[in-house]
Amino acid sequence: MTDSRDRRAKTEISFTVNGEPRKVHAYPMERLLDVLRQQLQLTGAKEGCGEGECGSCSVLMDGVLVNSCLVPVLQAEGASVVTIEGLAAGERLHFLQEAFLECGGAQCGICTPGMILASTHLLNGNPKPTMEEIREGLSGNLCRCTGYSQIVEAVAEAARRRTAS
Repeated sequence: MTDSRDRRAKTEISFTVNGEPRKVHAYPMERLLDVLRQQLQLTGAKEGCGEGECGSCSVLMDGVLVNSCLVPVLQAEGASVVTIEGLAAGERLHFLQEAFLECGGAQCGICTPGMILASTHLLNGNPKPTMEEIREGLSGNLCRCTGYSQIVEAVAEAARRRTAS
């Protein structure tokens, strides 16, 4: 059985990015990270390691946290992808973005988009996590600046604010 798509030729891939239907022409095995950054100019997701170890390129795909450096863009066909750019509502920051700024969880900025998307994924499934659950939820993301305490505190503060409102 042969695949009808030539994996060496570019193909049209349709998916939703941050609530907007998008079509791209890309090689099926091209990384989602590269398509987001180069074709769609969504540069929030960063390439830290290119091996799925650091989480800097994390996005939500159909509500699941994924490392976009490991996802062939063809897998995004028909999917809904949320990047860090899709969390804010216009000029109003997402509550997690606000908490990261206020608690000092954003340092150099390389890991921040992935940390915030991992935190979003965590809080979507567990609105009142313990500190240990926050650490576990962020365990796939590496930070070289903060030592994690400010990041964990930012997630805890965001969870407190979210459940208080």
